[in-house]
Amino acid sequence: MPFDALRIVSRVAALAALAAVAATPAMAEPTPKKIGIVGGGKIGSTFGTLWVKAGYEVLFASRHPEDLKPLVESLGPKAHAGTPAEALAYADAVFLAVPYKAYPEFGKQNAAALKGKIVIDAGNATAARDGAELRDEVDKNGIGVTSQKYLPGARIARAFNAANFKVFEKNAGRPEPRMAIPIAGDDPKAIETARTLVTDAGFDSVVVGDLGAAKKFQMGQPGFGLELSAPELKEKLGVKP
Repeated sequence: MPFDALRIVSRVAALAALAAVAATPAMAEPTPKKIGIVGGGKIGSTFGTLWVKAGYEVLFASRHPEDLKPLVESLGPKAHAGTPAEALAYADAVFLAVPYKAYPEFGKQNAAALKGKIVIDAGNATAARDGAELRDEVDKNGIGVTSQKYLPGARIARAFNAANFKVFEKNAGRPEPRMAIPIAGDDPKAIETARTLVTDAGFDSVVVGDLGAAKKFQMGQPGFGLELSAPELKEKLGVKP
């Protein structure tokens, strides 16, 4: 092959190689981690703040998103405010932290959006706030099973509900051994998402079992309100090492 022709072929090959590298997915910017938080109270703002600091894009949602403006502004450009419907559309997973009495209506209003959606369920039921009838149902059937009833089609993992927000604030990112957070769920992807969120918030996770097992650490049960390491929590809840 003549020298000039060889040089042209080599140049074309080099440009083709560069184009292939530029088009390789591995060279693209990583997709930012996103989570929508439904509920502008203490538990939602506590973990939303931790996830913003961990690099997440977080959409805080309530029926009155304008009330979330001070929180969002204090956290910087990774924090956003919106409605519950916007939170459900925003990311693959939502963190549900609203009063438990809102679950039945929330499930009805957002039935289509909840189908297949990963929901990290952090709610607790109290008779004083949510009504004796709903609390009785939770005590009888377990809160995980009850949540699934009112959020049909959602892929639920129970987590971040087993203590007061002040306990979580105090223990987030503490030196080893880190505080453990119990998780329960039927869906493997929801469980794995919850475990990642637990780790990124500065805790260790303990998978207790299916949604029925969430009763072990619901409010009023021996597994609630503990500040234990993972091995200690496993022993307390009867989880195999």
